[in-house]
Amino acid sequence: MTEAANSNGATTSPDVDETGLRRELGPISRYVVVIGTLLAVMLSIHQLFNLQLFGIVVLEGRYLYVLAGIFLAMAFLVFSAVPQREPGVKWWDALLALAAIGGAAYFAWTAEVSLDLGWEYAPPDTARWFSILMWALTLEATRRAGGWVLFCFVFAFSLYPTFADSMPGPISGFAQPFMDVIPYHIISAESSFGIPMKAFGNLVIGFILFGAVLQHTGGGKFFNDLALALVGRYRGGAAKVAIFASGFMGSMSGSVISNVLTTGAVSIPAMKKTGFTARYAAATEACASTGGVLMPPIMGATAFVMASFLSRPYVEIAVAAAIPSILYYFGLFAQIDAYAAKRGLKGLKASEVPSLATAAREGWMYLFVFALLIFMMVALRQDTLAPFYATALLLVINQFVRSHRFTLRTGINLIVGIGRALSELVAILLGVGLIVGAFSATGLAGTLVNDLIFLAGGSTIMLLIMGAVTAFIFGMGMTVTACYIFLAVVLAPALEQAGLNVLAVHLFILYWGMVSYITPPVALGAFAASTLAGSNPFKTGLEAMRLGGVIYIAPFFFVLNPALVGEAPTLEVIGVLATALIGVWFLSCALQGHLSFLGGLGDGVSGFLYRILLFTGGILFAFPGVDSWGLSHWAFSLIGAAVSAPALLVAWRNGRLVPAT
Repeated sequence: MTEAANSNGATTSPDVDETGLRRELGPISRYVVVIGTLLAVMLSIHQLFNLQLFGIVVLEGRYLYVLAGIFLAMAFLVFSAVPQREPGVKWWDALLALAAIGGAAYFAWTAEVSLDLGWEYAPPDTARWFSILMWALTLEATRRAGGWVLFCFVFAFSLYPTFADSMPGPISGFAQPFMDVIPYHIISAESSFGIPMKAFGNLVIGFILFGAVLQHTGGGKFFNDLALALVGRYRGGAAKVAIFASGFMGSMSGSVISNVLTTGAVSIPAMKKTGFTARYAAATEACASTGGVLMPPIMGATAFVMASFLSRPYVEIAVAAAIPSILYYFGLFAQIDAYAAKRGLKGLKASEVPSLATAAREGWMYLFVFALLIFMMVALRQDTLAPFYATALLLVINQFVRSHRFTLRTGINLIVGIGRALSELVAILLGVGLIVGAFSATGLAGTLVNDLIFLAGGSTIMLLIMGAVTAFIFGMGMTVTACYIFLAVVLAPALEQAGLNVLAVHLFILYWGMVSYITPPVALGAFAASTLAGSNPFKTGLEAMRLGGVIYIAPFFFVLNPALVGEAPTLEVIGVLATALIGVWFLSCALQGHLSFLGGLGDGVSGFLYRILLFTGGILFAFPGVDSWGLSHWAFSLIGAAVSAPALLVAWRNGRLVPAT
């Protein structure tokens, strides 16, 4: 089988299939995917670089319809209607692909007149029937790419405007006829071809291309070797390497489950080999993969959609997400170190770890690629063009690296992988756009905002708790990007109206939308890792909850204190980050019952009490100030130090300084 790509672009094994519908392509369909992908990428370059070749200027709406037509058609080629063992595309799938091209071509051709005459509100009969065709194709493509759970959400919400007036008060809205609702979904800039698809056409496609090429040219191996060289020989080294490797891969891919099943196939056996239990190894991989979606520089596709929602440069989103991501991974790292120290685990053997010099010698050129990418985004503010330039540099570098140099076969595999990834993502984004359109058409978003604020009774903390529970529930079974878009429409306005920092609010809902990947009863990431480790799925989920404990707490910290997303003067950001890191260290050690470099907190009732003291002290260290209480952030930190002191003294008395070897 050829190499494929996961839902947001990083290359993976074709066996990593979240819906079970990804098919093996035959020779003809492979070349169709290659041609379609190349055409779409060239169209994007023409549009985003404003080349105007042959004097052609493409309207944004027309550009998005053409992209959607290409990738929607390809979705029917790369995904089958039902699980299929034999390779090749069925005739009915080819017919659906042609229908997708025909429907998109109609709206691309009529884009200008549609805009001038307001077809989203008063379309001609032909546009109505083509709209129904595109709506039905979008639903089927969403089912194949995103699974039944996402399909049910999208289907129900896409039709919601037709019966909104029959719903109870909090979720009632303006009702419209079916023949008016569907054209609004397809023609307006507020539904399928609204923010999600605009983000794809303007930002996402370039970064997915970059991520896929980076993996194929050896970038993933370089960063894995770098992690091995830096931490592989220290205690718990195999798990610490998994943090870096899975975090990096997850940031590029944006798919938790695919990341677990690819990097976990290597990291979980290595962890078990060095003394970690199967359950702990699986939980570590699940937490590391989940965190990757939240970690810059790429964050899957979600960061780009967030940038479009907030009308802010992508680089601002990445910088804001960096501090919460540091807190999450630092907490995970601290727990693993405490676990390894408590059980006397060793690192990997020297023969299994590449030297830093070797890793740097083989992959130093990739640092220049990231330097170019960051320079263009930060200094030149060229978010849209930066990934294309970085990809071009990667392709040049590739010709000088013999072990990863492209051949005709590997080049075709790369293009097919990119095509799979982009068609999967477009199918999901078009579907999720229908949800956005439903809220826009009915005015439901504003109603929900007022109802949530009323139920919270004016309490910001209660509103945040309600928001966290809502995000957790809606995050169950949904893809990362789909979950974020849904919550950005439904939940974010209520939190923003409460006076909370807008950027922090959007990161808050993203974090709590991801919690379900490591939290039973769903815990898709943890359950996927448990299959590789041979551990009990539910117990693995509980272990993942403990290991990833920071993900439940950190969002409350940064949404109440925007300094933790960089929305404050530099000195304040540094001070708050320093105390937050101490707080996270205390929290992590309390969860494991052991303080790294000091000692254990003991067993029994006394040990449990010392854990509570250390945990409480950690919360206070990271807690923002509350003006109404007359206590600043620094006052909370001092109280936290006093509360933690007994646990620190006990750990120092019970243990000895343990060298990190």
